[in-house]
Amino acid sequence: MGQGLGLIKATNTCTMLLSLLLLLLLLGSSRTAHFSGTVMTFYPKDRSPDGSVTVVLRYKINFHSGGSDTWRCFRGNCGNQSSLTLNRVSQESSGDWLQDEGVMTRQVPDSGAFQLWLNSGNWINNIRNGIVRWRAVTLVDLRIRSDTSRANASPQTTFLPVVRVPSNCQRDFNLLAFDPDGDEVKCRYGNTSLSECNPCTPASVLRLSPSCTLSFSATNSSDEGPYAVQLVMEDFPRQTITLNQGEEGQTNITTNNAISKIPVQFVLQVDPAVPSCTEGLYLPTFLPPTPANRARLYTPVNQTLDISIKAAATYSTVSELLVSGPHNVNQTRSGPGQFTLSWTPSQSEEGESQPICFIVQALSNSTKYHSEQRCVIVSVGNDTSPSAEPTTEGPTPSAGPTTSVGPTTSAGTKTTVGPTTTVGPTTTVGPTTTVGPMTSAGPTPSSQQIVIRLTARITSVVNLTEEDIRSTVLQQLQNELVKLGLPSSTNLTLLGKV
Repeated sequence: MGQGLGLIKATNTCTMLLSLLLLLLLLGSSRTAHFSGTVMTFYPKDRSPDGSVTVVLRYKINFHSGGSDTWRCFRGNCGNQSSLTLNRVSQESSGDWLQDEGVMTRQVPDSGAFQLWLNSGNWINNIRNGIVRWRAVTLVDLRIRSDTSRANASPQTTFLPVVRVPSNCQRDFNLLAFDPDGDEVKCRYGNTSLSECNPCTPASVLRLSPSCTLSFSATNSSDEGPYAVQLVMEDFPRQTITLNQGEEGQTNITTNNAISKIPVQFVLQVDPAVPSCTEGLYLPTFLPPTPANRARLYTPVNQTLDISIKAAATYSTVSELLVSGPHNVNQTRSGPGQFTLSWTPSQSEEGESQPICFIVQALSNSTKYHSEQRCVIVSVGNDTSPSAEPTTEGPTPSAGPTTSVGPTTSAGTKTTVGPTTTVGPTTTVGPTTTVGPMTSAGPTPSSQQIVIRLTARITSVVNLTEEDIRSTVLQQLQNELVKLGLPSSTNLTLLGKV
């Protein structure tokens, strides 16, 4: 009897231990299912007499509610890590995601290329393209380039952890792709055989161009949910160059050979359909003086750069500005849909170009809507051009607005960003909109006034009154014309409605 009782007790104890173990495993799995992407870039710094190079690597790492991982040496001689700091960049107000920035300094011998990687798990739950474990790889080559006489710097970019798009709306995501060495930057999906992700299954709802534009086309409700986007960004010289490695000789690099590669990983959230895809109704739209996507700005060391951002939506409420950039970018809100980003670069960032990306999030009841993502590149140092006008990087339309930078009157301690009034060429707006003949009103002593008559057919899923057209549609059309290069002072008036 005693033996039998002992067997029962042992069996019950074993069952309880197994149950506890399974519970711990489930809890552990729940806690680790939180990754939502990463980006890494790098800049070479000083070269020592022995040929070794100091390199600063900046990375963003994104989680749902908290977590951590460390970039480790994967291949080659990665040198020694001399410092690492980790700071919070931003956090979505409802807790959907947070982004941290790591700044790692390494001392690397003159020994050719090396690779760092992240390799752990797991991505957030319910990823539609079946990605569970996370993996990302960065290729660094610090040999001296024959065209610049210095080591190569990676393309500079960043991205928000989560971007949202309604399932019934088309949207393009034009990634910031700035290269400090003037190289051609291309994007591709990660390759599983190169250990760039685990696995690298692309999101079926996206198309990627080599010029780093991701295109989402309207789909149906069966495709809604989160997708892991795992891209690789590479830089290619615009002519054949050599990479020199001291006594080890030279390596020829052609226009078909990538010099470095960096990961760009994030979550695309496909949301339920929205009543209208027109920007400015439910989806927030940017208004002047928001800088154009891929605009290049300049600011000296220890001088604060202020970037003004304005957005609006008619049937939703702008709730917050979501930002990815240096961790010490400060954000202030001055009114409904009006924000200012302020950044003061330090001496250690002189000569670098730092990316800043932002999205406006709006709410309608509990539904979240995102604007397009816009990015700027901020070059630290004195610009050599007389007007200090930033340029637009990447394959963006040449008729787009140029953003100018000029000092404020506060003793030269701040730089503000605002649009110029450059008039681009006449443009046909949309396939169903025709532009009538232009009539010049004659030049004035200070400017030339141009009157344009536009006849447009407007299609909407909701009934539009004349007041809707005046207050919303005309404003949207004006915003698009300004984006194409017309002055921000452009005025549209409704002459009649058929």
